[in-house]
Amino acid sequence: MRGQQTPRSNPGKKRGDTMSELHEEVTIKLVNDKVRFTGVSLASPDHPVSIDYVPPLGDGMGFRGLELFLLSFGGCSATAVVALLRKMGKTVSGFEVRAKGTRSEKPPIKLEKICIEFLLESKDAEEKDLRRAVQLAEESVCPVWQLIKNNVDVVPECRIIE
Repeated sequence: MRGQQTPRSNPGKKRGDTMSELHEEVTIKLVNDKVRFTGVSLASPDHPVSIDYVPPLGDGMGFRGLELFLLSFGGCSATAVVALLRKMGKTVSGFEVRAKGTRSEKPPIKLEKICIEFLLESKDAEEKDLRRAVQLAEESVCPVWQLIKNNVDVVPECRIIE
């Protein structure tokens, strides 16, 4: 592994220019004598993410895998919902997603349930608009949601903050 180069973005090509590409690529490297890793994506090599586990296996100096998954799911669904609301002509003054996962007690350890709360600050959107955007994100727009559909119980909640 030493001597191999990390992914580098294509010079002159912006991240947004890759929307039509059909693949994603990441590199994850061990950085200590425990289980701490640094991960980067091909599209964003200058934005590393630290991955670790709790002591004694790790040092607790990074995100755990399921936390990263919840961030991925929350970020993907947030992007979809905000884009859909704006496409509906709604004002998005603020937006927050809170995701909480419940792990299984026995192996195989996995997320059994995710409660995800969508908080929209808007002067003209109603709860029905937010619910419709969340429904569309679930049905067809958020690829991370598609990955877990029929495998994890997802409980979405919607709230408008005025």
